[in-house]
Amino acid sequence: MCGRFTLRTNLNKLLLEFGAETTDLDIGPRYNVAPSQQILVMKGKQLTLAKWGLVPSWAKDPKIGYRLINARAETAADRPTFRSAFKKGRCLVLADGFYEWKKVGGKKQPYFISMKDGHRSRLRGSQNIGSAMTR
Repeated sequence: MCGRFTLRTNLNKLLLEFGAETTDLDIGPRYNVAPSQQILVMKGKQLTLAKWGLVPSWAKDPKIGYRLINARAETAADRPTFRSAFKKGRCLVLADGFYEWKKVGGKKQPYFISMKDGHRSRLRGSQNIGSAMTR
């Protein structure tokens, strides 16, 4: 599951590609997007920023959102943590690459993964009161 991703594509190009609307977003290339940072999401035809991480309505500490960044597609609709956001807050998280790590000699080695043709990935996401998380 993705723990870091990139969005290097120009905002104007994204607006054209997805036929999206936006208001006053000033976002440049992002090469190492991490949990808890602002990410670009698309809800309907609107591009907007959201914080990466899900804070469930029952959570007492919003810092739980730093850990709740991914859900399994096959169980998200059934798990109490993700159920409400899955049903009510669907969105797309825009990315053009992501990192996966492999342990090599006791250290973690990042590997960058992207589409050969350079097209953007659209990660399935859910929004819950201004926060977002990817799947």
